[in-house]
Amino acid sequence: MQVCAITGHRPSRFPFKNDESDIICQMLKIKIENNLRDLYQKGIRTFWIGGALGVDMWSSEILIELKKEEAYSDIKIMIAIPFEGYSKMWKKQYSERLNNILDNADKVVVIGTKKEPKQELYKKRNEYIVDKADCLLAVFNRRRIVRSGTHMTIMFALRKGIPIIVVDSNLQKGILF
Repeated sequence: MQVCAITGHRPSRFPFKNDESDIICQMLKIKIENNLRDLYQKGIRTFWIGGALGVDMWSSEILIELKKEEAYSDIKIMIAIPFEGYSKMWKKQYSERLNNILDNADKVVVIGTKKEPKQELYKKRNEYIVDKADCLLAVFNRRRIVRSGTHMTIMFALRKGIPIIVVDSNLQKGILF
Protein backbone atom coordinates (compact mmCIF):
# COMPACT_ATOMS: atom_id res chain seq x y z
CA MET A 1 0.00 0.00 0.00
CA GLN A 2 1.22 3.44 -0.92
CA VAL A 3 -1.87 5.62 -1.45
CA CYS A 4 -4.70 6.40 0.98
CA ALA A 5 -7.97 8.22 0.35
CA ILE A 6 -9.64 10.01 3.26
CA THR A 7 -13.34 10.51 3.86
CA GLY A 8 -15.41 11.69 6.78
CA HIS A 9 -18.30 13.75 7.94
CA ARG A 10 -18.89 17.47 7.68
CA PRO A 11 -19.05 19.44 10.95
CA SER A 12 -22.86 19.32 11.01
CA ARG A 13 -22.70 15.56 11.67
CA PHE A 14 -20.69 16.00 14.86
CA PRO A 15 -22.08 17.05 18.27
CA PHE A 16 -19.66 19.99 18.40
CA LYS A 17 -20.75 21.29 14.95
CA ASN A 18 -18.25 24.04 13.96
CA ASP A 19 -16.68 24.46 17.40
CA GLU A 20 -13.19 23.12 16.75
CA SER A 21 -12.10 24.19 20.23
CA ASP A 22 -14.47 21.59 21.72
CA ILE A 23 -12.56 18.85 23.54
CA ILE A 24 -14.26 16.12 21.50
CA CYS A 25 -13.19 17.79 18.25
CA GLN A 26 -9.65 18.12 19.59
CA MET A 27 -9.62 14.43 20.55
CA LEU A 28 -10.92 13.45 17.13
CA LYS A 29 -8.17 15.46 15.42
CA ILE A 30 -5.59 13.66 17.59
CA LYS A 31 -7.05 10.30 16.53
CA ILE A 32 -6.87 11.37 12.88
CA GLU A 33 -3.26 12.52 13.26
CA ASN A 34 -2.27 9.28 15.01
CA ASN A 35 -3.82 7.25 12.19
CA LEU A 36 -2.07 9.36 9.55
CA ARG A 37 1.27 8.84 11.31
CA ASP A 38 0.56 5.10 11.53
CA LEU A 39 -0.31 4.93 7.83
CA TYR A 40 2.93 6.73 7.03
CA GLN A 41 4.87 4.18 9.09
CA LYS A 42 3.16 1.46 7.03
CA GLY A 43 4.42 2.99 3.78
CA ILE A 44 1.63 5.38 2.76
CA ARG A 45 3.10 8.54 1.26
CA THR A 46 0.25 9.85 -0.91
CA PHE A 47 -3.10 10.98 0.47
CA TRP A 48 -6.15 11.82 -1.66
CA ILE A 49 -8.69 14.11 0.01
CA GLY A 50 -11.98 15.60 -1.19
CA GLY A 51 -11.50 19.18 -0.01
CA ALA A 52 -14.76 19.43 1.96
CA LEU A 53 -15.42 20.97 5.35
CA GLY A 54 -14.82 18.85 8.43
CA VAL A 55 -12.70 15.71 8.22
CA ASP A 56 -11.32 16.55 4.77
CA MET A 57 -10.16 19.98 5.92
CA TRP A 58 -8.76 18.74 9.24
CA SER A 59 -6.90 15.85 7.61
CA SER A 60 -5.43 18.15 4.98
CA GLU A 61 -4.26 20.63 7.59
CA ILE A 62 -2.76 17.86 9.73
CA LEU A 63 -0.89 16.51 6.70
CA ILE A 64 0.41 19.98 5.84
CA GLU A 65 1.80 20.29 9.37
CA LEU A 66 3.28 16.77 9.28
CA LYS A 67 4.92 17.49 5.94
CA LYS A 68 6.84 20.37 7.58
CA GLU A 69 8.62 17.81 9.77
CA GLU A 70 11.74 16.36 8.16
CA ALA A 71 10.63 12.80 8.93
CA TYR A 72 7.41 13.31 6.92
CA SER A 73 8.67 15.65 4.20
CA ASP A 74 7.91 13.16 1.40
CA ILE A 75 4.14 13.18 2.04
CA LYS A 76 2.10 14.00 -1.07
CA ILE A 77 -1.21 15.81 -0.54
CA MET A 78 -3.64 15.37 -3.42
CA ILE A 79 -6.93 17.27 -3.42
CA ALA A 80 -9.93 16.52 -5.62
CA ILE A 81 -12.60 19.21 -5.68
CA PRO A 82 -15.98 18.68 -7.35
CA PHE A 83 -15.92 21.93 -9.39
CA GLU A 84 -14.26 25.35 -9.39
CA GLY A 85 -15.76 27.74 -6.86
CA TYR A 86 -17.71 25.11 -4.96
CA SER A 87 -16.66 26.73 -1.68
CA LYS A 88 -17.93 30.15 -2.76
CA MET A 89 -20.84 30.06 -0.29
CA TRP A 90 -18.68 29.06 2.68
CA LYS A 91 -17.83 31.49 5.45
CA LYS A 92 -14.70 33.49 4.66
CA GLN A 93 -12.58 31.70 7.28
CA TYR A 94 -13.31 28.30 5.73
CA SER A 95 -12.71 29.51 2.17
CA GLU A 96 -9.36 30.91 3.29
CA ARG A 97 -8.47 27.59 4.93
CA LEU A 98 -9.37 25.71 1.75
CA ASN A 99 -7.28 28.12 -0.32
CA ASN A 100 -4.33 27.46 2.00
CA ILE A 101 -4.85 23.72 1.56
CA LEU A 102 -4.99 24.07 -2.23
CA ASP A 103 -1.85 26.23 -2.17
CA ASN A 104 -0.02 23.55 -0.15
CA ALA A 105 -1.31 20.57 -2.12
CA ASP A 106 1.01 18.67 -4.41
CA LYS A 107 -1.83 18.23 -6.88
CA VAL A 108 -5.36 19.59 -7.28
CA VAL A 109 -7.86 17.90 -9.57
CA VAL A 110 -11.16 19.52 -10.57
CA ILE A 111 -13.73 16.81 -11.30
CA GLY A 112 -16.33 18.74 -13.31
CA THR A 113 -18.03 22.06 -13.98
CA LYS A 114 -20.76 23.99 -12.17
CA LYS A 115 -23.10 23.16 -15.04
CA GLU A 116 -23.27 19.50 -13.98
CA PRO A 117 -25.55 18.35 -11.12
CA LYS A 118 -23.72 19.04 -7.84
CA GLN A 119 -24.68 15.76 -6.18
CA GLU A 120 -23.31 13.83 -9.14
CA LEU A 121 -20.04 15.77 -8.97
CA TYR A 122 -19.67 15.06 -5.24
CA LYS A 123 -20.20 11.37 -5.94
CA LYS A 124 -17.71 11.42 -8.83
CA ARG A 125 -15.17 13.20 -6.61
CA ASN A 126 -15.53 10.58 -3.88
CA GLU A 127 -15.23 7.72 -6.35
CA TYR A 128 -12.23 9.39 -7.97
CA ILE A 129 -10.24 9.50 -4.73
CA VAL A 130 -11.13 5.88 -3.91
CA ASP A 131 -10.11 4.80 -7.43
CA LYS A 132 -6.68 6.35 -6.79
CA ALA A 133 -6.21 4.61 -3.42
CA ASP A 134 -4.94 1.37 -1.96
CA CYS A 135 -6.90 1.98 1.26
CA LEU A 136 -9.50 4.34 2.73
CA LEU A 137 -9.31 6.17 6.04
CA ALA A 138 -12.94 6.75 7.06
CA VAL A 139 -13.89 8.99 9.98
CA PHE A 140 -17.48 8.47 11.10
CA ASN A 141 -19.64 7.32 13.99
CA ARG A 142 -19.83 3.58 13.41
CA ARG A 143 -22.73 3.30 15.88
CA ARG A 144 -24.86 5.74 13.90
CA ILE A 145 -24.44 5.08 10.20
CA VAL A 146 -26.42 7.57 8.15
CA ARG A 147 -26.88 8.02 4.45
CA SER A 148 -24.22 10.53 3.47
CA GLY A 149 -21.35 11.11 1.09
CA THR A 150 -19.08 9.42 3.63
CA HIS A 151 -21.34 6.36 3.73
CA MET A 152 -21.50 6.18 -0.07
CA THR A 153 -17.70 6.50 -0.27
CA ILE A 154 -17.27 3.65 2.21
CA MET A 155 -19.72 1.49 0.26
CA PHE A 156 -17.84 2.22 -2.98
CA ALA A 157 -14.55 1.22 -1.33
CA LEU A 158 -16.16 -1.99 -0.06
CA ARG A 159 -17.37 -2.85 -3.57
CA LYS A 160 -13.83 -2.26 -4.87
CA GLY A 161 -12.42 -4.46 -2.12
CA ILE A 162 -9.94 -1.96 -0.73
CA PRO A 163 -9.14 -2.00 3.00
CA ILE A 164 -10.90 0.54 5.18
CA ILE A 165 -9.35 1.98 8.32
CA VAL A 166 -12.12 3.29 10.58
CA VAL A 167 -11.65 6.19 12.96
CA ASP A 168 -14.73 6.09 15.15
CA SER A 169 -15.91 9.63 15.82
CA ASN A 170 -18.15 8.52 18.68
CA LEU A 171 -15.98 10.01 21.40
CA GLN A 172 -16.89 10.99 24.93
CA LYS A 173 -15.22 13.71 26.94
CA GLY A 174 -12.20 12.32 28.74
CA ILE A 175 -11.88 9.18 26.62
CA LEU A 176 -9.24 9.39 23.89
CA PHE A 177 -9.10 5.83 22.54
